[in-house]
Amino acid sequence: MPEREAFMSDNPAMTPEPPEQSVEKSSRSSLSKILAGGVLVIVLAVIFLRGDQLVELADTVRKGAPVFLALAVVSQLGKYFAQGWAYIYCFHAVSEGFRFRESIKLVFGTFFMNTVAPSLNLAGMTLVVDDAAKRGIPAGRATSAALLMQVTIDTGFVVIMLIGFGLLSVTVGLQPGWLLVGLLAVLLVSVLVTVMIVGGKRPELVIRVLTPIERLADRVLRKFKKGPIDGWADRTVRSFSEASGLIVQNPRKTAAAFGFSILASTFELGCFALTGVAFGVQAIEPLVCGYVVATLFAMISFTPQGVGVVEAAVLVAFTLFGISQATGIAVVMVYRGIVFWLPFLVGAILIQRTKAFRGKGAA
Repeated sequence: MPEREAFMSDNPAMTPEPPEQSVEKSSRSSLSKILAGGVLVIVLAVIFLRGDQLVELADTVRKGAPVFLALAVVSQLGKYFAQGWAYIYCFHAVSEGFRFRESIKLVFGTFFMNTVAPSLNLAGMTLVVDDAAKRGIPAGRATSAALLMQVTIDTGFVVIMLIGFGLLSVTVGLQPGWLLVGLLAVLLVSVLVTVMIVGGKRPELVIRVLTPIERLADRVLRKFKKGPIDGWADRTVRSFSEASGLIVQNPRKTAAAFGFSILASTFELGCFALTGVAFGVQAIEPLVCGYVVATLFAMISFTPQGVGVVEAAVLVAFTLFGISQATGIAVVMVYRGIVFWLPFLVGAILIQRTKAFRGKGAA
């Protein structure tokens, strides 16, 4: 029937897909469903394991001032939007383009990954690198952008901490113990900055460290009859070194990334302070010190997002300032509810929209 064949050829919607494209689309759809199902299982598992805390959280929220609690949520959302722009400028710093609607997915997606797979933020960085690779961004540049983002996040916290501690020391005085806490935070960030500098200036030193890891990986791969990854350390470090050089050549974009991360930490401090005010904590010292303790222990804890450790540390800090245990529990429970459950649940949804989950050809 020539007429029917001509009609179908002139109408793309009626033209059958080639078999290989149909199979590829079907397999991609199946993989997406499997990944989405896996995410759903993880979310339900976390909610089930901590469901009693959700009920207790709802009861506690009713005791706080609703206006200040609403402002606390808005302030925390401001943090995530600021981090989204920080991601954009981190990729701009290595001469790669990135859009906000994609970066905001990474903000929540990395939080989700770091929660379900505690690894000192390495799981989140892996998501960023994998997502960037599917956009055609070289691994070295993607790794540098992800590491730069982590450095800006930690530096933003340190800057806000130093400003807060400085103001408290000048105005009301601050005990020496808190200065030691600040020193620990500065040392942690210094290590990350040192890695960036060494990677850019002395890549051969990093290659020496990674080469034994490469050899070990080759031995493991041989046991599974897989090909070696010879040259991986050299290629990655050379690419990383090139990207580090680009960061140095783009000081304005790098500075913008740091600026937005500092703004993000300011918003998060605002969230903690507003939550405290909602439950009657008016003094500035426990609010600033409580935020520092909460953030620092979340950074160094091996539990997901510092669960359990952060709460205990903040309660101890509040006790030092004479705040009752009941008030301290209310503040830390609601604050952690905002900074844990909000990004976790949103991240569970948005992570499925990243290139890392949807594949290279996804829009």
